[in-house]
Amino acid sequence: MKLSYLERGEGRPLVLLHGYLSSKESFYPQLEYFSSFYRVFALDFPSMGGAESLTAAWSVDDYADWTRDALASLGVENAIVMAHSFGGRVALKLLARGEFSAGVLIGCAGVVPKRGISYRVRVGAYRAVKKIFPAFAESHFGSSDFRALSPVMRESFKKIVNEDLRAVARTISRPVLFAVGEADRETPPAAVQLLHECVEGSSLVVMKGCGHFAHLDDPLTFHLAAEEFLHART
Repeated sequence: MKLSYLERGEGRPLVLLHGYLSSKESFYPQLEYFSSFYRVFALDFPSMGGAESLTAAWSVDDYADWTRDALASLGVENAIVMAHSFGGRVALKLLARGEFSAGVLIGCAGVVPKRGISYRVRVGAYRAVKKIFPAFAESHFGSSDFRALSPVMRESFKKIVNEDLRAVARTISRPVLFAVGEADRETPPAAVQLLHECVEGSSLVVMKGCGHFAHLDDPLTFHLAAEEFLHART
């Protein structure tokens, strides 16, 4: 695949990984700020931003493999990763493999929530209807955002959100800072706290007044927290 990425600055490489269905531009304040200290790379994941589309449904591991190969093609080694939401899933995989030297993960996804009875009923109904009327099931079940996805991306999304990464997080031995907005409803502080507890020696900062995009809601506070962490741990 042709790479869609931005590169700024000089020095040690810092890689920015965006959230699901977002793009490299979602890190614009961080690209501008951290390029004063690092050689910053912001990548578009396949089927997102300006990147080429997927032809098969990918799992988190597939995205991690692609990221590893993309960075190798750019000559990026011994990099720090800064990732948001879904990008955090990919970063967890690569940190566990030792591909990054440290990570700053914002609103990191990766914890599958406990499913209640209503959820199991909806899933059962979806599967039953899909056997008889597959087109109807795909167009009437799930959120509007999910139904707007292409068939390939729907299958990829299912693979991604149904994988719990706490076991992966427990194998990470690199310095990690978790940052989360106190009002984040997509990846609530309690969920990020679980990941923080899995990564031995990791740090956690809860950003007041911020939601899921804490790094954009309050970039100054985020930049200072990330800079302090990276200065002390890398």
